[in-house]
Amino acid sequence: MKAIVINTGTEILLGDVLNTHLAFIARELFQFGLRIDEQRAIPDGDAIQSTLADVFARSEIVFVTGGLGPTSDDITRELLAGHLKLPLIEDATVHEAIRSRLAARRIPTTERIWRQALVPRGAKVLPNENGTAPGLYLPANINPAVPSPHLFLLPGPPRELQPMFSDFVAPILRRITAELEKVAMRIFRVANMGESIIEKKIDGLIAAVPGIELGYCARPGEVDVRVIGSAEVVAQAEEIIRKKLGNAIFTASDETLAAVLVRLLAEREQTLALAESCTGGFLADQITNVPGASKVFVAGYVTYSNEEKIRALGVSRESIERFGAVSEQVATEMAEGLRTRTGVTHGIATTGIAGPGGGSEEKPVGTAFLGLSSENQPAGWEKFFFPTDRETFKQLVAQRAFDLLRKRLL
Repeated sequence: MKAIVINTGTEILLGDVLNTHLAFIARELFQFGLRIDEQRAIPDGDAIQSTLADVFARSEIVFVTGGLGPTSDDITRELLAGHLKLPLIEDATVHEAIRSRLAARRIPTTERIWRQALVPRGAKVLPNENGTAPGLYLPANINPAVPSPHLFLLPGPPRELQPMFSDFVAPILRRITAELEKVAMRIFRVANMGESIIEKKIDGLIAAVPGIELGYCARPGEVDVRVIGSAEVVAQAEEIIRKKLGNAIFTASDETLAAVLVRLLAEREQTLALAESCTGGFLADQITNVPGASKVFVAGYVTYSNEEKIRALGVSRESIERFGAVSEQVATEMAEGLRTRTGVTHGIATTGIAGPGGGSEEKPVGTAFLGLSSENQPAGWEKFFFPTDRETFKQLVAQRAFDLLRKRLL
């Protein structure tokens, strides 16, 4: 079945609002054997009419987001009803739900508010438990005189659309896709290995598996390897991928490298502290974004200046003066001092030159050192070179640091 998503909203095309609907709907559809074949973003207003006329003839399911509210630019409902030649009828249940919601919040009503209770004849109301505008489902060919696909009209705000999709759209999709052949998908997240290197290791072998679809998605410090096909061929592909990439794969689930590290530390009842210079607290931010981080994360220090490295972490002034703040010696002393002061199982330290200035011929912009100190193990360090913008530099250093400790825990 061909599925198309139409996102309405001038704010999307102006760049004022990030369109998160496509990613959400695409992920949700896969469980039903569906994939989005096309997506369009259009402005508020009459563009919806011409767009619907264009996609109806070549789609079987259409999702339209936005344009269901009470204001003058919210005309998706009216234009769709006009296109399908369906009268709009006020739904008493929706009217009462709107009245009750507004009354409970002491929000005054206006005449336009009640437009949201208008429903095209034959449409099914999708309750909105987080707003006033309900969603609507119109079965395929709801008006035999105007051929049309299955239509889902959904509200624009993600906090309204997403729970509505899960609670009310999904059961309908399960019914109308019951006969579709379901496919399997696995995603393997690989740390600190280039996309082209991964491709060289596995592409030819995976291509020899009949009926498999292979894809890659690269982000700073990691690559997703995606395989899609029948359960049998996906299992064959997984065996190849795990054999060739080994422990460079940090997860086959929807979790970050920071989340994997927190989980591994919790399983071993071990603790972590961080001392950051060039990353400015970015590692601590990533760790504390993980639910349950408080079980393993003890402290984070941002020691940006040399004096603070000396005062807070016990780095020797001689090491800084002799080797420089960006050096293996200082990174190691930062990690060791951190672990000693906090009493944790593992201490990670970062120091480097994020740029765009501050580099030298010996230590150009992008140079970074990581220090790792672990209980009952010799301290270690690694040197890296990431000549990129400051934000990406931080992301790359964080991925290296987390993966360094992850591999020590395996």
